[in-house]
Formats: sequence, C-alpha cells, structure tokens
Amino acid sequence: MQTIERVVVTGMGTVNPLGCTVEEFWQNIKDGVVGIGPITKFDTTGYPATIAGEVKGFDPSDLLDRKQLRGMADFTMYAAHAAAQAYRQAGLDPTTLDPYTSGVFIGNGIGGFEIVEENLAKLFDRGPQGVAPLTIPKLIANEAAGNIAIQFGIKGPAHTTVTACASGTDAIGEAFNAIRFGLVETAITGGTEAAITHLAIAGFCRLQALSTRYNETPERASRPFDKDRDGFVMGEGAGILILESLTHAKKRGATILGEIVGYSMTCDAYHLTAPDPEGEGAARAMAAAIKMAGIEAEAVDYINAHGTSTAVNDPMETKAIKRVFGQHAYRLKVSSTKSMTSHLIGAAGAVEAIVCLLAIRDQFVPCTQNLDESDHDCDLDYVPKVGRSGKIEYAMSNSLGFGGHNGVLLVKAYKE
Repeated sequence: MQTIERVVVTGMGTVNPLGCTVEEFWQNIKDGVVGIGPITKFDTTGYPATIAGEVKGFDPSDLLDRKQLRGMADFTMYAAHAAAQAYRQAGLDPTTLDPYTSGVFIGNGIGGFEIVEENLAKLFDRGPQGVAPLTIPKLIANEAAGNIAIQFGIKGPAHTTVTACASGTDAIGEAFNAIRFGLVETAITGGTEAAITHLAIAGFCRLQALSTRYNETPERASRPFDKDRDGFVMGEGAGILILESLTHAKKRGATILGEIVGYSMTCDAYHLTAPDPEGEGAARAMAAAIKMAGIEAEAVDYINAHGTSTAVNDPMETKAIKRVFGQHAYRLKVSSTKSMTSHLIGAAGAVEAIVCLLAIRDQFVPCTQNLDESDHDCDLDYVPKVGRSGKIEYAMSNSLGFGGHNGVLLVKAYKE
C-alpha cells in the first residue's frame, strides 16, 4: 500500500507591488499599506482604468544572471527571482539534490503579453524580419517553469498550470499531490503574472471588470466586500514556495515553515467570466480541502478570500463560505489582501498562500483595506482596515478564476 507523504514548506519568495522580498511584503501587509497607483508602464490616455499594482524598485540582477535575463519576459523574470529567494531560504543544494526527484510546477494566466504587443508592432512596421528571434520562447506560458528548471538543474516534471486567477493555487496543489504520492520529493511551485499592458488593461476594461471610479485616488480603488466597490485592480508579480516531503525535509535538517494539508479544485461549468452566483463550486472546493485535511470545518481560523472587489465575486464567495461553515462562518476571520496588493491574476493564489503561512507564523490576521461599509450581502467579519492578533492554526486560501475555476488550499502550523 502506497504511503501518503506529508508535505511541508521550506522556502518562500515573492516579487509583488508591496515588496521584492517576503519580509518587506509581509511588513507592508501588516501595516495595511496599499501598493496601487497610476500606471507608469504605458500611456493610459483614453483608458477607462488608469491604475494598477505595479512592481516597484525591482532589480532582478541581484539574484539572476544578466545573460539569462535577456531571454525572459517579465512574468518569467518575476518567477525566477522569487524562486531564487525561496531556494536560498530553503537551503537547497543543487549539487546534492536529485534532479529527477525534483519538479517545477508554476501557474500563469496570460504569459508574456508585453512581448506579444512589442513584436506585433514590429511585424506591422517592419515585416516578419523585424520580429525578435526570442519572441516565441519569451511569450509562451510554460517558459517560467522551463527557465526555473534550467536555473536549478531540475529534470523531473516541469509543469505549467493555466486556470486563470486560480493558476497559482492549482500549481501548488499539483505540486502538493505530486509529493504526497511520491512522484517527486521536492518542488518549486507557485504563480506568476505580468499583465499590466495595453492589451490586457484594454481587454479587461471592455469586460467592465476593472475599477474606474477611483483613478484619482488609487489607494482606495480595491475595496473587497464594500458597498462602493466597482471592480478589481490589475496587478503583477510572483509568489513561489519550496515544497518537500516531510521525510526529505527532516532528512536534510531543513527549517519547516508550515504544512499543506488540503487542496481541491472544482469548476462551476456556468459562465466564462461570471461565477455561479450560488457559489456551489467554490463551496465544494472548500469542503473537499477540509475533508482531505481530516479536520472539522470549525478548526479553520482564517480564510484569505479571493475577494476581488467585484459585484459578482464578493457576495458569491460570502455565500459559499456560509454554505461550508454554517454558524462558524460568523466566527471566522476573513480578509482579502487584494485590497492592498491588487489582483495578481495567475500569481494571486501563490502570494496569498504565503500570506496564510505568515499569518500562522505571526498569529496575525491581515486586514481588508478600504472596507468602509459592507455590502448588504457581505455580512462576515472581514477584518476591516486594521489587522489583528489572533489564534490561527489552520488557514485557507481561495482562488476563483474566469472559466469557473475554483482552487482552495488549506495550510497549518507544522507540528511533529
């Protein structure tokens, strides 16, 4: 009978609008800092939405080779840098790590959109010979996983998950299952995105998905669960975890940062961009993750909600939480850190998994910024404006994406 391995976290890395290291990011989360401002990457004249959560002060050359960087789009660069941070924290040694029992599992929603735009302009201006030779390997979504595998000499699975806003969560879930069932012993996993581009912003504006009311006050724009929310705010960045089997981590004397104990994914099969308003798929994913962990729903202390600040998501997710947790839903602490980071699309779930692990470490519940008055359909404790100290043993992270993709992770404090 096959042994089911316990899966632990030994390293974390991130690049996002609130910081280019985990500790900088976490301090800003604890302080309630908002990383949203005017878009500087291109001229937004004529765009209904002119704000985003851009990465700031990022110097990839401190951990990545300059020659390597020339072959990377931004989404790959963010992932590779976050992976280097996580690998360093985990204390892994590529000279002793078995490359065939290690894997890379990265989630991404969109790929190298800026590369597409740049080279379409060159194509129309100068013809086919004007297109850069590395256009294809820089733009396709799997190149983040491929570059990371090359970076660390990993020769096991190098897998890319594309499930829209659930991509990062689902990639971690794939890595979790691969370790649980013995496919690999270690995994570099998480999500990445860099979609603050002409086409992406224009496209989401045409869907009427982005906030347009707060262009003059961008720090107020992402307001999950608030009655005055008017859409999400685009963001960019990456979150990467090092996962190991408990056996492998203990054998090499690794410092264990937390444990993943549950994961599930479902699909609404309802609409390409809108969730099922009854939240059935989201509720089933949460319930299945709890069942996998072998705990009662009442054991969950904190939920990092998908909480996008859209009219359709926030009441649906609230309804789904109440379906799963019953009266305990009103005792839970629920918050959306997208109110501070913006929505990192394929990276969101991975960055929010890091939030959950740090919340457990510090016994601190992050706030939901800009929650002045809850929508009448949103009646849980969303920890408005100021974070709180509090007991957290189990934390849940929800990711609910276009296409009806629902991914849920459940993490806990590590105990022998």
